[in-house]
Amino acid sequence: MSQKFTILGGGRWGTALASHLSRLGHEVLVYDKNPKVVESLNAGVNPYLESQSLERIASTQDLKEAIDFSQYLVVALPVQAIRSVLEKAEVRGKVIISASKGLEIGTHKRVSQIIEELSQDCQIFCLSGPSFAVEVMKGLPTAVVLAGQDMEQAQRLRELISSPYFRVYLCDDIVGVELGGALKNVIAIACGISDGLGYGHNARAALMTRGLAEMVRIGVQLGAKRDTFYGLSGMGDLFLTASSDLSRNRTFGYLIGQGLSAERALERIGQVVEGYHTVKAVKELSDNLQIYAPISQALYSLLFEGKPLEEVLKDLLLRPSLSPYESL
Repeated sequence: MSQKFTILGGGRWGTALASHLSRLGHEVLVYDKNPKVVESLNAGVNPYLESQSLERIASTQDLKEAIDFSQYLVVALPVQAIRSVLEKAEVRGKVIISASKGLEIGTHKRVSQIIEELSQDCQIFCLSGPSFAVEVMKGLPTAVVLAGQDMEQAQRLRELISSPYFRVYLCDDIVGVELGGALKNVIAIACGISDGLGYGHNARAALMTRGLAEMVRIGVQLGAKRDTFYGLSGMGDLFLTASSDLSRNRTFGYLIGQGLSAERALERIGQVVEGYHTVKAVKELSDNLQIYAPISQALYSLLFEGKPLEEVLKDLLLRPSLSPYESL
């Protein structure tokens, strides 16, 4: 059944979801503050994949128009911008899907927590998993997780957004799904640095494995289920983001490994690198809760304290193990 969907955020991921929903026959309105994105979408041109024409997608810079357009609201904004956008809107009685991955600096809140704080009488879900925007735009096979508390509503949403090439699994652990999507970006930066230094596949595999253990430690401490991190939204998303050239977080780390400063690397990428901000939030969280998070701590000292890369690597390589097997 055709429905109306509002997408908050006309970046690559928001546009990819808009493209996907329109192919399913839904009517889509995208909100974005960038007039060039709005103009492009209204002309039926994908601003990030010009070879792909877009149908049934409109765009607006009018936030109220976007909020009033539909019952279904998809948040695909940069995490640090979500609060400022929702504070300007009156969101009430909606079904909201968070498609943003990260933690808010200062509050350390997950996206669903930010949305819950700034909306009223809404049902909130999280969509996450290994899903590069450009491949979703092209209709390539993708599997994701939809998490929330109301499984009946989640099932209805799955029926609306699933397709043969976009498989949606359900999960009731929204904490774990959101944290998996946020924390894997931090580990992907570390893997990118390793690759940029030419340390090879062995080192990357070790970082991914120990990074997953770090994600689990943090997640369980914050109320997530351990098993969630071994699914699509944890290990699956980590593998994709930490090993592909399409990953902004891995690319950011790779450029640092090649000798660029964090500022120059961000300029070179020219898009939001969520993991860069999440590093700061994870550092504060791990300090406050006394969680053993050596990879995140090392990245913080490199990115925000100016510690030389050689010293950071030495600290990581020579750090003592938790036990003879350094278990989870």
